[in-house]
Amino acid sequence: MNKTTEQFYGQLKGKKVAFIGAGVSHKQCIEIFVQKGAVVTLCDKKQIEDFGAYGDTLKELGVHLSLGESYLDGLAGQDMIMRTPGFEFYTKELVAAGQSGSLITSEMELFFELCPCKIYAVTGSDGKTTTTTLISEMLKTAGYTVHLGGNIGRALLPIIDEVKPEHMAVVELSSFQLISMRRSPNVAVVTNVTPNHLDHHKDMQEYIDAKRNILLYQTADSKAVLGYENEISRSMQADVKGSLNFFTRLNKTQNGACLDDDGNLCLARSGVLTRVVHMDEVRLPGLHNIENMLCAMAAVDGDVKTAAMAAVAKTFAGVEHRIEPVRELNGVKWYNDSIASSPTRTIAGLRAFKQKVIIIAGGYDKKIPYEPLAPEIIEHVKELIVMGQTGPKIEAAVRACAGFAQSGLVIHHADSMEEAVQIAYKIAHTGDIVSLSPASASFDFYPNFEVRGQHFKQLVNAL
Repeated sequence: MNKTTEQFYGQLKGKKVAFIGAGVSHKQCIEIFVQKGAVVTLCDKKQIEDFGAYGDTLKELGVHLSLGESYLDGLAGQDMIMRTPGFEFYTKELVAAGQSGSLITSEMELFFELCPCKIYAVTGSDGKTTTTTLISEMLKTAGYTVHLGGNIGRALLPIIDEVKPEHMAVVELSSFQLISMRRSPNVAVVTNVTPNHLDHHKDMQEYIDAKRNILLYQTADSKAVLGYENEISRSMQADVKGSLNFFTRLNKTQNGACLDDDGNLCLARSGVLTRVVHMDEVRLPGLHNIENMLCAMAAVDGDVKTAAMAAVAKTFAGVEHRIEPVRELNGVKWYNDSIASSPTRTIAGLRAFKQKVIIIAGGYDKKIPYEPLAPEIIEHVKELIVMGQTGPKIEAAVRACAGFAQSGLVIHHADSMEEAVQIAYKIAHTGDIVSLSPASASFDFYPNFEVRGQHFKQLVNAL
């Protein structure tokens, strides 16, 4: 155990610590904090019977419980409050606790404070999971021990004892995690910033400012990698304190990564391009994945040789729920793109195919406008199946879009994923492509996009 971690755990004895929510990472942290002598309170909307067997674990650990509708009453008088990312930072009870002297932090914030090794962190509205995974794979191919966490991988604070200075930590960070971060990673990546999560943030500016936190606490020896094509991420160069690197598919850059005139993915170092791999050799489909690959290359340059980057580019087949091939049945190819929880993600998915497709769209309403999606649907979709809360909004945007009447696009309606899959099965013919590409979050029917994608795959595989 490194000295910083030892000191932190030593200071926990007798401290009153409240955990908001009992997700996977908090369950692990609660046990550790109790072992280190903290007086732990769990604040959760659930009642004790809703926890099942974990309820018995909480009793055995001696955890104090603040449950039900008034669960936030348990925040009063705490020395430390561990916030789960899904809990809004500016909730009045949490703000009041902070003003009364409670330290408000999170599993990821504590990991950043205690981590003895180099940290790569990725944020953005689109592409962050694939980019984070690519960075991790490139570092592993180069021979590093890599700890993958944040929104993907595992909780990292519980394994902080295993992290050595020569290791690498790679994390994906959401705006919900970043909004309260007061430390930045050694290598910070912002893929792009487009309207998202406006049901949780008070406005677009708060969302942008949360993303900026990944850069604000860097130092002169830090590295930043920004998406050049996106106006908001490009403008964040004003926040960069160390090395500024852009990744771009459509332009050239002095430092970072870009395409040359022959379609080679290249590293840019002081304006000199070094070829890594040709875009036709990249296994991941779609131009958006060329951008993800360029982004990852720019991030790891200096720690990873070009041969390792090229090896990953040629072999990495993708992350589950991201234009994931499900099966081919009767000459129809089915894809699971459940990660497409915003219009920009769906647009990227549509552009990955070389023909018009059948898509299933709609879900939970994050208050994002669908007008930018409409012309892309008209251009890339032959039949549209809408469902969920946003189904009517997507349909309205498409019908109001110039060119709809002449497009021949057919719109179908479904009340469930089961019905949507059955409609797609009936209308699809040999040579067609069917993709679940919701352009919406999952929370109207599912707890997350993974469960939505898994349900879709089960239904398709049962056809």
